[in-house]
Amino acid sequence: MKASRWVIVAALVGVGGVAAGGAATRWALDRHGAVAAGSRPVDLDTRSYKYLSLEKVVVMLHNTAGEPEPHYLALDLVFKTNADGEAVTREQLPLLRSVAVKALSNLTLKNATGLTIEELARQLNDAYTKTYANDRAGPPFSEAMIGKLVVE
Repeated sequence: MKASRWVIVAALVGVGGVAAGGAATRWALDRHGAVAAGSRPVDLDTRSYKYLSLEKVVVMLHNTAGEPEPHYLALDLVFKTNADGEAVTREQLPLLRSVAVKALSNLTLKNATGLTIEELARQLNDAYTKTYANDRAGPPFSEAMIGKLVVE
């Protein structure tokens, strides 16, 4: 009887050790982002990105009827690119400024203040996608982000 008790205790300790080891491994992987919510491993993006600034993009906003004062929107853009696209993106900053001004030039003060940063960034990224639609290489950056925004 004593021998069977020790066998049961040893088996329980072994099962508990395996469960604790599995839980500790899962915790460590979750903490470091290697396991997603559905218990599927996440591909970690290990490329190094460069962030290029395009500062002081100023757009005059359309006045609504009866508004005597002009209003403007000023923003700083940041372009996320990999090391290979950095030089091309830098060379194309004047084009990127022009596309941003064109994309935002139809806004009124009411429209501009009603948009969230995410919505405004989406409008800009859509405009860049359209600009590069016929270019085989595509845009030299992966995302345009808003670094600073002033609506006056």
